[in-house]
Amino acid sequence: MANPRALDKRRKSVRNIRKITRTMELIATARFKQAMDRAHAATAYTDRMKKLLHDLTRTGLEVTHPLLEPRETTHRGILLVLSSNRGLCGGYNGNLLRRAQARWEDFGQSVPQRELEVSGKRGLSFFKHRQQPVQEAFTHFEDKPRFDEVEVLANRYLNDYATGQLDRLDIAYTKFRSSARQEATVETLLPLGSMEEGLPEVDDQTAPAGRAESQYEFLPSAAQILEEVIPTSFKIRLFKCFLDAAVSEQIARMVAMKSATENADDLIRSLSRTYNRARQAQITGELLEVMGGVEALKE
Repeated sequence: MANPRALDKRRKSVRNIRKITRTMELIATARFKQAMDRAHAATAYTDRMKKLLHDLTRTGLEVTHPLLEPRETTHRGILLVLSSNRGLCGGYNGNLLRRAQARWEDFGQSVPQRELEVSGKRGLSFFKHRQQPVQEAFTHFEDKPRFDEVEVLANRYLNDYATGQLDRLDIAYTKFRSSARQEATVETLLPLGSMEEGLPEVDDQTAPAGRAESQYEFLPSAAQILEEVIPTSFKIRLFKCFLDAAVSEQIARMVAMKSATENADDLIRSLSRTYNRARQAQITGELLEVMGGVEALKE
């Protein structure tokens, strides 16, 4: 029979752990709501930027920009991995890092000079354990990444690409699709590709010709506007990746802590039943000893 005192001590320990997991669940829920509001706001801005690019392409302008042109040969490529600084978030980091590792191996076959940049302590530990050198490490991005911090990285990538020092930029992050669905993915950010990529389809039969021209007057010109819009679209896209990663991390931690709290509740109930049985058996044994002593005195 189990020791009631040991069972009670274990039950108290599980209760203390449950308090911690419940508190972390509430904190992750609050941070998730804040991060989701920022992500939705950035999505609205991104969608508006896409619409502007769509209207510009419908003016008949031949769009040419260095960021849109792919390299004939890829000499130097960078893989940027967005992981978390803290754990206790289920399979968030594991799923992401497996996808990043697969892309890194692909880089080894197609990119002569590959470099690895990692955001988050979990990703740094992962690649350090595999003895893979990390050229740049970032640990200051938390659940509230700021645009000015991301813009510093974006400007460096843009300058390197424009000067020919960088030929390709891939980013591994967890994409936020909804509160019930997040997906670890790897995307190519540079070159940007076609401006029509990811834009809403427009029915040419229902949309009158020259509609975009009637909506906008370009001053000084559409080409000069594109010189500002295209780099800005890259910065916004990179910033959106950081926001998606922050939201997905909080959702994963919220779900993991909720599951841990429920498991603690089940364990507490199981320990309580076992403790009650052990305590009842102990009391019954003590009563039998008392009754036996009484009978012995009567004799």
